[in-house]
Amino acid sequence: MAESDMRWCSDGFEFGCDNGEKLRVTFALDCCDREAIDWAASTVGYDSSTVQDVMLMSVEKRFGDRLPDTAVQWLTDNGSAYTAHETQRFARELDLEPCTTAVSSPQRNGRTVREDDEGRLYHSPREYRRQRLR
Repeated sequence: MAESDMRWCSDGFEFGCDNGEKLRVTFALDCCDREAIDWAASTVGYDSSTVQDVMLMSVEKRFGDRLPDTAVQWLTDNGSAYTAHETQRFARELDLEPCTTAVSSPQRNGRTVREDDEGRLYHSPREYRRQRLR
């Protein structure tokens, strides 16, 4: 994306804590400037209400007490928290345009496939460094 606040992506991840619990994080990023706009963390997972909270806080952080002038694309995978009817409806109320990507899409969550100077394809800087060490 060439400008901020045109497309945001959202996803979740988890990692193990020293005590054996898992911490689950849901976040929203701007696909242009890669700023983490908002996030929520929990040891019990996330659902559509968590995603809706992240949506609302993202809009408030970027636009204050108004809605965006033009709809912002809300790019996610097809997880149930994102595709739930109430989540899709809430997104539209906030002028977010829900968009989902296929799991194997090269442009998943706003990230494009890049090519290095030797023609190798990679998705992230970490993957690029791994390939350079081979």
